[in-house]
Amino acid sequence: MKIIPEHAIDRRTFIKGAGIATAALAVGGCSAAGKVFDSDLLAKFFQTHLREITPEEFEKIEARLLKKYKKEYGRNFVLGNEPPNPDVLFGYGLDLGRCIGCRRCVYACVAENNQSRTPSIHWIRVFEFESKDVTRSINFENGTPFYNHGLQPAEGMVYLPIACQQCENPPCVMACPTQATWKEPDGITVIDYDWCIGCRYCMAACPYGARYFNWVEPEIPADDINPNLHLLGNRPRQHGVVEKCTFCIQRTRQGRYPACVEVCPVGARKFGNMLDPDSEIRQLLKRKRTFVLKAEIGTDPKFFYFYSFYG
Repeated sequence: MKIIPEHAIDRRTFIKGAGIATAALAVGGCSAAGKVFDSDLLAKFFQTHLREITPEEFEKIEARLLKKYKKEYGRNFVLGNEPPNPDVLFGYGLDLGRCIGCRRCVYACVAENNQSRTPSIHWIRVFEFESKDVTRSINFENGTPFYNHGLQPAEGMVYLPIACQQCENPPCVMACPTQATWKEPDGITVIDYDWCIGCRYCMAACPYGARYFNWVEPEIPADDINPNLHLLGNRPRQHGVVEKCTFCIQRTRQGRYPACVEVCPVGARKFGNMLDPDSEIRQLLKRKRTFVLKAEIGTDPKFFYFYSFYG
C-alpha cells in the first residue's frame, strides 16, 4: 500500500470517489467497452493492500496520526497495530440473570474507546423490558434503552445489553462496497476509518443496529481522551465515517479484558479465547444454556447470552 503525501489527495477521498464509481458501475453493469465491471475485484484489491501494511508503512501512518492528535488534543498518544494471535478466537458471554441495568458498561466503553460526547455515541445499548414481555423471541420494540428509575434494577424489569455481535458471517462486511470493514482471524470485525466512505450500507445490513455514523465532527474533551490507541480500534474518528465495538482491540490483543467486562459490578460479562478448552468462555458454552440473537438469520454471533439460574 502506498502512503499518499499529506499535500496530495488523501486515501479516504480517493476511495470515496472510487467506491461511488464502483457502485455506479456495478449498478450500470457495463464499462465503456461493453464488458461487465467487476466491482468485487476492485474491492478485493483495496482490502488486500489495506491489510498488508508493512512496518515501514505503519511508521508513516503512525507519525502522521500522532502529529494530528497532538495538535488537536495537546497530548501525547500511543498508537498500536497489534496483529491477531493465530491461536485466539474471541468470544463473549453475558449473564442476563445477573445484569442489573446499571449501564456502567456503557460509560466505561465510551471512555475507553473515545466515543463522541457531543453528539453522544454509545456502542453499547442496554434495553429495559418488562418481565412479562421477555419471551423466546425478543421484540426490541417492547424495550427501551432510555430509562431512568434511580436505583437499578427497577422492580419488574429485566435488562438486555446489545453491542456488535462479532458475527462469524457478518452481513456488514458483505455490504461494504470498498471493503473498509472485515473480519480478522481472531474474530473481531474491524473498520478502517480512512477507507470508510460513509455510504452506511453496513448500517443497513447490520441486523443488530450495532453501527453508528458520525453525522458531524465528533467532540471529545482533551482531558477525557484515552491516549492508548489501536489503528483499527479506538483512535479518534472523523466526520462521515461509521464506527462500532471492536471488543476493545487495543486491550484484548494485549491480554486484557474489554473495558465493559472489567467494570461490570456484578460479574455479568464474560470474555475469553474460544479456542482454549480451559477458558471461562469455553466452560460457559459447555455448561450453560446459551442463546444468540436472531439465530435464524445465520450470522453466527460470537456474543452469547445465558441465565445464571440455569444449571
